[in-house]
Amino acid sequence: MKYIKIACGLLLFMLCSFTIITKEQRVNVVFIGDSITRGAKLKDPATQAPPYFAAAYLKQQNISVLQFSNQGVSGFTTVDFLPATHTVYNKVRAAADAFYVDKQAQLVFSIMLGTNDSAITGPHGAPVAPADYNHNLKTITDSLLLAYPTCKIVINYPLWYSTNTHNNGAAYNQEGFDRILTYLPEIDKLAAQYNKTNKGHVFVGDKKGYEYFKTNYLTDFWAENGKDGIFYLHPNEKGAAALGNFWGAAIKNIL
Repeated sequence: MKYIKIACGLLLFMLCSFTIITKEQRVNVVFIGDSITRGAKLKDPATQAPPYFAAAYLKQQNISVLQFSNQGVSGFTTVDFLPATHTVYNKVRAAADAFYVDKQAQLVFSIMLGTNDSAITGPHGAPVAPADYNHNLKTITDSLLLAYPTCKIVINYPLWYSTNTHNNGAAYNQEGFDRILTYLPEIDKLAAQYNKTNKGHVFVGDKKGYEYFKTNYLTDFWAENGKDGIFYLHPNEKGAAALGNFWGAAIKNIL
């Protein structure tokens, strides 16, 4: 009888351990960004934009993505996403509110903003100085944390683009290219601050995308006709899949 009890105990322990190992994590994700997040120039952004591939990546990692919302808006900056604008931020909140009712799922915000902030002219608020970029991201993050105290926020590095980028709506060029590099340490700094004041909720996300597209822009970006020649700014189908995988990996790392 003694050995039977021991055997039963071991069997129960093994079953419990197996359950813990194989139990899927449940997440809902809201993606915040600009035209790159939205899936500009793609035929079907719903199934080709980076958020779709990020969700697919997570599902392959035994993470159950119950729902995701693509809140990328072409041409938008951190200024456009500020709560005080009462425009697109309200749509972000509406999507998050719908997800947050499920307390069994982890609410995650994946943010990539900065491309339009770095422009010389065109987008709202551009050019955005590094200190203002930091302040805007902090304002957005603080508001999200206040509304959703258990959420996790992942802030991804913005991407590389060619120094002759200049379309009908905005001029970026070398000045913008140089400015976007100044945003990267601001993201690191912001995450480090939250690590002290609100540990476990705000993280630096993907850093690999910048170098990846710098190397692979000919195969992973659209070649676009601009005022200063062919420029490279938006991921094509291949690039969107690669970026989605980078974002998915960043989310997986913080769960």
